[in-house]
Amino acid sequence: MAGGLKSKVQKNSNAKTTVIKKLDLESSSSDIEIYAKEVLNALIADNLPPTPNNFSLYFDRLLEDKSENLRKQIHSILELEENNDDENTIVLEQNLKQGFSSIKHILTVTANLYKNMSLMIKILEKRKKELSNVPSEKEAVNIIGILEGDVSKLNSILKTQSSQMKTIYDDTAKIVKNVENETIFDNQFGVYNKRYLLTKIEQEIGLIKEFNHKSSLIMIELSRELKKSVNNDKAILLMTRTIARLLLKTSRRSDIVAHYGNGVFAMLLKHTDIESAQKASERLSDLVSNSNFFLADREIHLKISIGVTDVNPENSVEEIVVSAMDGIQKAYEDKNSDYAVSLRS
Repeated sequence: MAGGLKSKVQKNSNAKTTVIKKLDLESSSSDIEIYAKEVLNALIADNLPPTPNNFSLYFDRLLEDKSENLRKQIHSILELEENNDDENTIVLEQNLKQGFSSIKHILTVTANLYKNMSLMIKILEKRKKELSNVPSEKEAVNIIGILEGDVSKLNSILKTQSSQMKTIYDDTAKIVKNVENETIFDNQFGVYNKRYLLTKIEQEIGLIKEFNHKSSLIMIELSRELKKSVNNDKAILLMTRTIARLLLKTSRRSDIVAHYGNGVFAMLLKHTDIESAQKASERLSDLVSNSNFFLADREIHLKISIGVTDVNPENSVEEIVVSAMDGIQKAYEDKNSDYAVSLRS
């Protein structure tokens, strides 16, 4: 009986705590909404257009005059949207500086190697002249012995410098690899890379858990049937780059456009439910299909396949990506549409 009563009290306590947390979140959201309206009114009063940059500037400036409690509430929410860009930049700069330092060392060692090789040539020329002027075999043998000693010394020096060169090269290669691992941009297609995409999806999962909004992910690739019919690697690469440009053209400022790999692109659509993501996919499909690509005297109509899924906070980043990829496969199986929805429970 006592155990049942204790269990009931504990359940009531947990429920009470949940209600309090919910009320706190609602209160926090309400305060921010009021503050956001105040920021907007301040922009209008100062005859400034309410662009994202101006809003951000006034948002930070007016916050300085608010209560400490409100500042803490807003900063706690803003922390969820941050992704340690400054820290990543610092690490990247440190790696770059180490890389430049290593390259400088390589150049120094290379210069020393060049000087020693030049010295070797001069010594050989000197001994050659000496040999041509000696009258006896004994003197020639002595000169050759001296030459062997010179070559041996230089060889020892060159071996040491070559070893230094290898060590510095290996260190530089590691630094370059670290820099590559910290990059967020795909130079081949001019969009974000896979690493940045996965980081942003993980960040969005955290935001959805906190604020309970809807976001979606779509994965896009050039039609496999089209690639098979073209059968030209260079042409396929150019068509894939065209797709990347069209994705950037149709995306919003808040969307994340990235190259996932092997010509597959992704768009993280923030604050976008599945229905809206489907409409976006349809618009994108129409935009691409109306874009033509010319290969020699042949006109090719571009075609893509799109997989659509939701960013479900109950799923991992990998599961969300796999779900979107499954959508691409469904789109191939459905001959009536270029996109398909795939959801995980």
